[in-house]
Amino acid sequence: MKSPQAIAQITVGNKALNDKVVRLSGRLPEIWTDPSTTDAKRKALLRCLIDKVILDRGEHDVVRMRIVWRGGAVTDIEAKMRVNSVADLTQGAEMRERALELARAKMHDDEIAAMLTSEGHRSPTCPDKVLPITVQRIRLHAGLKGLTEQRTRWRHSTDLLSAQQLAGVLNIPVNWLYVQIRQGRLLIDRHSSGAHLFSNTSRVIEAVRKLRNQRARSS
Repeated sequence: MKSPQAIAQITVGNKALNDKVVRLSGRLPEIWTDPSTTDAKRKALLRCLIDKVILDRGEHDVVRMRIVWRGGAVTDIEAKMRVNSVADLTQGAEMRERALELARAKMHDDEIAAMLTSEGHRSPTCPDKVLPITVQRIRLHAGLKGLTEQRTRWRHSTDLLSAQQLAGVLNIPVNWLYVQIRQGRLLIDRHSSGAHLFSNTSRVIEAVRKLRNQRARSS
């Protein structure tokens, strides 16, 4: 048990730190990102700024946090957590049905994964995207066979570009291409393997570039 003198010293120390934080409030972002600021100092800084944190674990994969700052301001945060299975995801049932729908349409697992990611889904162990292995497990559990071409790279002539190759040429996310295809803004023929292929011409590449720029300006 701490002596009254030790407690008084701690109280004085905390007050001095609080007063220092108030004086430096305008420089907090700079102090936080300074390489010389240790994790211990960041924790001490947060203790001066935060009154309390309320945690709601929820039923699925989303944790909700409410941070009550000293002074009364409130910040609500949602964080995605790792879970054990697709069934534990908030949108797990919807993702499963969508994945099977796309698999029955003869899409490859990695294409399905990219499409599901663009629609806002995620894998149980990944917070921001759907992994092809997740699609494969959903498909196999439902008894659906994958396309033979999935075992090897898709092969096509050099006058064609896959979605991944076109995304690389334009330096854009491949998911953006899948969204435009799904929403009917890009009309292309499907290869017999199921892949989305684009003509490897300057006219097509420039047209997709202009569409990308137009969407970026309108968003």
